[in-house]
Amino acid sequence: MSDQNTEKLNNVPYEERQRQKKVVREAEISSGRRKRVFKKISYWLIGLAIVIGGGWLIVRAGTPKGQDYSQAISILGRNHVSDGMVGSYNSNPPTSGDHYAVAAPARFYDRELPDEQLVHNLEHGHVWITYKPDLSSEVIDILKDFAGGNIIVTLRSKNDTDIALAAWGRLDKFNVEAGSIDQQRIKDFISRYQNLGPERINAPRGHSR
Repeated sequence: MSDQNTEKLNNVPYEERQRQKKVVREAEISSGRRKRVFKKISYWLIGLAIVIGGGWLIVRAGTPKGQDYSQAISILGRNHVSDGMVGSYNSNPPTSGDHYAVAAPARFYDRELPDEQLVHNLEHGHVWITYKPDLSSEVIDILKDFAGGNIIVTLRSKNDTDIALAAWGRLDKFNVEAGSIDQQRIKDFISRYQNLGPERINAPRGHSR
């Protein structure tokens, strides 16, 4: 510090020097606070953008992308019947009507289950994917990947097409062409019609691969 500045400082009363130092400290503290607040707001905005962007991607991923090939099937009712009784239905496979009291766990089955049991799954809002036993192992493996959550996949020899997609009051059926399967058609059916049964169970939504 120069002699001139030292002289000026010495000529300032002690109280004034302390006041000036306090003003400087308060200004520094205020500036630091503003920086911290700005940083928090920036982090919050970045996090919000990530959440909104992620939610948009999830919604977009679950949005049907193709034509709806399914048809509405008249609802027959949803009475419980004793195990072993045979129901009378208006579609193949059924999409509503009398059913057993206990639904099947939603997973993949390489065997047949009673239609009367699976209708209870549909009542819960599940999507029931059925396949004929003569399909290739490659196609069956693709169907297997859809199972879980609200999706149950079973073998069903009574199908009149290679694959059938059933939900409560809704049905889509198609054959496998040239050994390949229209996976988007299955994803779209799941997106449109899962969780729409009259007795919806709070299970995780089935995945769309």
